[in-house]
Amino acid sequence: MLKFSAVVTKEGHLYVAHCPELDVASQGTTVEEALTNLREAVELYLEDPDARRPMGDQSPLITFIEVTDNGAPSPIRTQGS
Repeated sequence: MLKFSAVVTKEGHLYVAHCPELDVASQGTTVEEALTNLREAVELYLEDPDARRPMGDQSPLITFIEVTDNGAPSPIRTQGS
């Protein structure tokens, strides 16, 4: 059994699941559906004998960064805030 990362984001009304190690993605109307579809897409991808497979432990490091958004409007302030 192989284990890969899955990153899920919401895009409009759909959830997009992406496997960064293989650069394979799928979507669904729920997180669970997106992940199920991603599993199927990864399995189909790996059926190809020429498919790129990661060597060893190449799990991505997923972390957060902070940036300044100078183009964003200021938050709306209400009386008393």
